[in-house]
Amino acid sequence: MISDYELIKKLREKTGASLLDCQKVLAETRNDIKKALEILRKKGQKIVAAKIDRLTKAGVIGFYLHSNEKIAALVELSCETDFVARNQEFKELAHDLAMQVAAMNPLYLKPEDIPKEVLKKEEIIEGKLEKFYEITCLLKQSFIKDQNIKVEDLLKSKIAKLRENIQIRRFVRFEI
Repeated sequence: MISDYELIKKLREKTGASLLDCQKVLAETRNDIKKALEILRKKGQKIVAAKIDRLTKAGVIGFYLHSNEKIAALVELSCETDFVARNQEFKELAHDLAMQVAAMNPLYLKPEDIPKEVLKKEEIIEGKLEKFYEITCLLKQSFIKDQNIKVEDLLKSKIAKLRENIQIRRFVRFEI
């Protein structure tokens, strides 16, 4: 039988929520981890909605150099405060995003960035539009370290966990 402490620890590792939040939600759901995850996910969405319009003036540049030294990527990742920018988890996110750019070679950050001329030129039919976005837009791609989530969902989870707005400003990929 798993102890209450082990359940709280497991929930905290999965969500990044505070110990107190995990304890309250588990008590509310009578230790049902699935229900607790759903409640914390909804709570995280509310946090993201509240933070998304806040000004991001601090940040880091994440980089990745592939082992063959022929592919590299840079990602400018911004946040609200220097305190979060110096956080190891934030730095790892910047590195992971640079690795994503190096591996998946996105052309745009989000679908809104794609010029209308490109969409017309490609003559993309409605059913294939989502697949086109998944290939060309960084935020719509499956995350390379966990294919079950999209990059935009990863970003939202970090916003909820770190409790600050986080934005990918720009990225670049180099290949020889």
